[in-house]
Amino acid sequence: MSTARLAVDIGGTFTDLVLERGGQSWSTKILTTPAAPEQAVLQGTQRILQQAGVAPAEVGLVVHGTTLATNALIERKGARTALITTQGFRDSVEIAWEHRFEQYDIHMERPEPLVPRQWRLGVPERVAADGAVLKALDEAALRAAAAELRAAGIEAVAICFLHSFTNDAHEKRAAEVLAEALPGLALSLSCEVAPEIREYERASTTIANAYVLPLMERYLGRLESGLREAGVAAPLLLMMSSGGVTTVETARRFPVRLVESGPAGGAILAQAVAAECGLSRAVAFDMGGTTAKLTLLDELELQRSRQFEVARAYRFIQGSGLPVRIPVIELVEIGAGGGSIARVDELGRIQVGPDSAGSVPGPAAYARGGTAPTVTDADTALGRLDPARFAGGTMVLDRGLAEQALAPIAKALGSDAAGAASGIAEIVDETMASAARVHAVENGKDTADRTLIAFGGAAPLHAARLARKLGMRQVVVPVGAGVGSAHGFLRAPIAYEVVRTRHMRIDAFDAEAIGTLFAAMRAEAEAVVRLGAPGEALVETRTAYMRYRGQGHEIAVPMTELSATALREGFDAGYAALFGRTIPRLEVEALTWTLALATHRPLPSPAPEVLPVPAAKPVEYRAVLDPASGALEEAAVMERLSLKPGMQFSGPALVVEAETTTVVPRGFLARVNALGQLILEDVS
Repeated sequence: MSTARLAVDIGGTFTDLVLERGGQSWSTKILTTPAAPEQAVLQGTQRILQQAGVAPAEVGLVVHGTTLATNALIERKGARTALITTQGFRDSVEIAWEHRFEQYDIHMERPEPLVPRQWRLGVPERVAADGAVLKALDEAALRAAAAELRAAGIEAVAICFLHSFTNDAHEKRAAEVLAEALPGLALSLSCEVAPEIREYERASTTIANAYVLPLMERYLGRLESGLREAGVAAPLLLMMSSGGVTTVETARRFPVRLVESGPAGGAILAQAVAAECGLSRAVAFDMGGTTAKLTLLDELELQRSRQFEVARAYRFIQGSGLPVRIPVIELVEIGAGGGSIARVDELGRIQVGPDSAGSVPGPAAYARGGTAPTVTDADTALGRLDPARFAGGTMVLDRGLAEQALAPIAKALGSDAAGAASGIAEIVDETMASAARVHAVENGKDTADRTLIAFGGAAPLHAARLARKLGMRQVVVPVGAGVGSAHGFLRAPIAYEVVRTRHMRIDAFDAEAIGTLFAAMRAEAEAVVRLGAPGEALVETRTAYMRYRGQGHEIAVPMTELSATALREGFDAGYAALFGRTIPRLEVEALTWTLALATHRPLPSPAPEVLPVPAAKPVEYRAVLDPASGALEEAAVMERLSLKPGMQFSGPALVVEAETTTVVPRGFLARVNALGQLILEDVS
């Protein structure tokens, strides 16, 4: 009998688990345990193994994604961290980009560095931009700094010297000295975490890595031992923000790469669903208990980036967060999940999020002590969620408590609970639509005529309305949508990306030098990937980050061959796609080079067409309030498990399953394709 594969996705509200074996899959949701996240993982593992009748020893692989690193950065609950840097440069992380991200806000506050000034220590040393040593590392000063760190009870240290991406000798020696002086100290070196140009971003990334390293090391240790005690001896792989998975050893060294690991899994699922449905242009929409995430797909390719901001002080404003230079799937994240809290501001307007009720105490409808009105409470009051079927009947859903929580908003609006719920639903949908429009425009794209691929526990509830707001006429709700990111984990390749900075003008391109650079990068990436995939075929992807000489930022240019002509043609095409034109007679230069290595995971083929047949009879009819029209309608309730390929029916309807509910509004036609995916078409 084939071995089973288990995927685990820890979110802010729910921990999702998916088990696959022999073409069958099982899934479950369990409330996250924030104080000890591994407890929900272990409880959920026991539940899903019992559900599937699979023994712990039959699990051959565990793939895990977690928000633990993200939450530690947002909530400032990481280790006591210090920074060792070049003397005179300890304030670089506070100076940041030297600009106001909110130009006209006189009360604007910059995000505080993760390391307070008294723990940012400079030591004499200096490396030039070309790697030449201008001043030797003062080891006596470094040992004196180590004594200060010991007295302060520091748990982790980030080492970031000027220009160490060209010569890492001083950082490596400093790590040796500190390890000798302070055994057991968690060390992060910028030459290993982010060996590329731009001092502030490199330091910020290294500090973030050091800040979460002890926390993640302890957590992964507890999780590994807990799984072993439960009889699961399978290898544990970790999902990264890049959309690939890596080994525990790599995750322990570079936990900052796990930031946004859950959303990355969802994007991988959306890419596969787009291939199965033959979609060239789509938007992946992931809405869970705490946040909503959207990302664009074009020609089955996900948008990728090498910079991400975490813990933004101002929700959508670039520059208000802490930058981390890691490979990420580019997406927009909004504090608009099922647990997002609603309120009425001083102008009488409904505001939703970004704060969330999470899993503790959770939405009021969960009857776990929560009293604040949330999006889930609104969906319950609108009649969209069935208390008897919620979470497969494993959780309480109390409509009376939901309406009670909505009462203050209803009173402020001069309405009733249904009116307040309708307003909350419209506001959260418009917030997501606005964020999606801005994200598309910033990337030189639009949302119209795309297909929305909806997954996550709350996304199918809001997908059809969101699609209409964005000018889309089709929505796809995949099988297992409620635990979509966990499904994506099992499709993700084992992968790793390496980056190096080497400035080169294209008119003086040295193919031999860049070829040597890529060979060294390939060896480094392969050493990591082979730990999890000893004998699999690997796919290599090379990218150059290029700009016109004198510009401050680069664009990513895929590399197909090592030639100046190919690079220039790729740059011109990419620049024109983003900005609508190229600039004649300007020199072009490359600054940074990346090499990604991944196991081969081919995308699935399009599903065959099926002939339409009438759907099974509804199990019941339920009164549901449509926020768009304000009308109370009788919606047919369909069981997802009873729907077979080819079946179709018209809205208003609700399609219920264990982990989510899909709302099919009036004017939409729902059909089931050959793979059991639910396709909603706007025929109004």
